[in-house]
Amino acid sequence: MDFKDFELIYKENRCEIKDKQKIELKLKEIVGNNNVSTKEIDILAYTNDTTLIGFNWMIQGQIAGLPDLITWPETVEKISEILKFANQEKIPVIPYGEGSGVVGGSIPIRGGIILDMKKFNKILEINDKNLTVTAQTGINGMNLERYLNKKGYTAGHIPQSLYFSSLGGWIAHRAAGQFSTKYGKIEDIILGIEVVLPQGEIINFKTIPRAATGPQLERLFIGGEGTLGIVTKATLRIWPTPEKRSLISYAFPSIEDTFNATRQILRENIYPAVIRIYDKFETKRHFPNIDNAKEKVMVIFVCEGNTKLVDLEEIITREKCEKNSGVDCGAYPVEHWFETRFRVTETSSMPTYKIVFDTIEIASLWDNASNIYHSVLESMNKLEGIILITAHVSHFYPNGVGIYFTFGGAPGKEQTDLEYYQECWDTTIKAVLEAGGSIAHHHGIGINRSHWMESELGGSIKTLREIKQLLDPQNILNPGKIYVDVWKGGEK
Repeated sequence: MDFKDFELIYKENRCEIKDKQKIELKLKEIVGNNNVSTKEIDILAYTNDTTLIGFNWMIQGQIAGLPDLITWPETVEKISEILKFANQEKIPVIPYGEGSGVVGGSIPIRGGIILDMKKFNKILEINDKNLTVTAQTGINGMNLERYLNKKGYTAGHIPQSLYFSSLGGWIAHRAAGQFSTKYGKIEDIILGIEVVLPQGEIINFKTIPRAATGPQLERLFIGGEGTLGIVTKATLRIWPTPEKRSLISYAFPSIEDTFNATRQILRENIYPAVIRIYDKFETKRHFPNIDNAKEKVMVIFVCEGNTKLVDLEEIITREKCEKNSGVDCGAYPVEHWFETRFRVTETSSMPTYKIVFDTIEIASLWDNASNIYHSVLESMNKLEGIILITAHVSHFYPNGVGIYFTFGGAPGKEQTDLEYYQECWDTTIKAVLEAGGSIAHHHGIGINRSHWMESELGGSIKTLREIKQLLDPQNILNPGKIYVDVWKGGEK
């Protein structure tokens, strides 16, 4: 294999390592010969994450980013040594979980050292009295959940990527799972973390349910996407296995009716573990055989927990749905969702048809959720080449929702796939911001949203950059992510 045969997409501002052999020897001295690789097959495996346009690129003989070396450290002390060495040599270091991110967060756009966390895969303790589990952050999500299930617990965090994502990736991107309405996003589940800072210092934030000990510094690293530190260990809340699960579905005349029904349910302090709204286009695609859902908007609910509480939640959920013109569709739509919820065949098949395809999730307060939904669809449908733009809503709070848009289209003759992809993204994000929404709910920022962060954060982006420069003066940790860099390695 010769990387000269590939077109490199992100080739600007790459760090050029002058003496790669010297770097390789030093890394082997730190972590051992078997934990460092410069083999081309290994390098190729880390050129991309699961950003959907990456599938198109692979078919076309293109790669996103090109790392120089791959490492698999086994202890927190080894990570610390790698970072100290990388600072001396001014080489980028990219923390890597399982590569399931979809916003380019782990693409090595500047080259450098991939720091793969897969060997940090141990579950260290379950504490029944505290209802906590402590684990290393390289652990696979499904392995963690299966282990907890065998012991009679759940972490309550079930993202679609459960089978191929890691605890560290969830923390890095402030992830949300399918059951987040009841159990919360990952930032609600985390109680304590261990972090290696960019210059190698190891710090710990103690496990505690709540505290009043100054600013919550640990929050800098939850959602930091590996730019401010590497989280190596975390303690999470867990819950006993639910006694009962109730499956409910209703179809509504409009998306506004679904927003009203779900908002009213949450106002009663009722939290179904799963609520999922499919707009009319997605209802037609996913539930074509449900007569009561023809030309309507489907909503599915999963209530789970203590039997008496589940029975009460079901009564109130049904009352609010029927009050807002909902028509009962039975348990089958929910059963269908359970059977298909981890399938991603649509996304992987699109590139073979030369279609640019992706998903964009955003956050909204209740009072502008409907406006955001319609604004995005209207804006996207004006773009030349758009084949589909649909939405579902899968994360709910008493104050608002997370809306998930899916688009597909074909670029014009004068556009590359990347140019068209960026146009679709920018059109969606612009519509969201103009309608008063937030640009991300749970996938994170990475590369795709970084140039919108100034619009999102306003003046606080300056403070974020100052924190980055304070902690990482050489800008070695996952450079080029979250916000557009204002300085390059070693330069201020």
